[in-house]
Amino acid sequence: MKQTVDVDDRDDLDRQVDRAISGDSRALDIVLARIHPIVVRYCRSRLSAGHRSSVTPDDIAQEVCMAVITALPSYRREGRPFLAFVYGICSHKVADAHRAAGRSRSHLVAEVPETISPDWNPEQLAVQGSVSRTVLDLLGHLPEVQREILRLRVGVGLSAEQTAEALGMTAGAVRVAQHRGLAKLRTLMAGDAGWSEQLL
Repeated sequence: MKQTVDVDDRDDLDRQVDRAISGDSRALDIVLARIHPIVVRYCRSRLSAGHRSSVTPDDIAQEVCMAVITALPSYRREGRPFLAFVYGICSHKVADAHRAAGRSRSHLVAEVPETISPDWNPEQLAVQGSVSRTVLDLLGHLPEVQREILRLRVGVGLSAEQTAEALGMTAGAVRVAQHRGLAKLRTLMAGDAGWSEQLL
């Protein structure tokens, strides 16, 4: 389902942020209710199936919301949308999770089950991990701005207008960068049959 940006919604979010900064707890609840689903989707799009950590996207989203609450009293617009401020916090929290997972040498396992698990078997997990790595490898060939736009547009499901607001760009620039990024991915896949084989 396509999401659209309504100017009234954006203005209402700005009003709620202003009220939350001044100490209105109801406004803070509204702000958190609005940003939480978007933050969760963003975190899910940034953590691949191969992410080796016990930290889930929901855990990181919770940390982001706590960081927003902590930073809100000192928040100043300075010409940037509030969502750009939130995405900045998201980006840092996800990077922290990746760093922590990279340092961790532990492999968490649940207790030995009494019955056969309905979860994916090792072969299915390996295939899914391979697909995730292939997608990440492909995205690695794109400039950071195009990668971030594709994450927000495809992974999170934001509209061009919402993505533009979050990244401080125009919606037209987002659409152009998205088109160029997808075209480059198609070219890469057409030039190397191995990419397509790994994804299909």
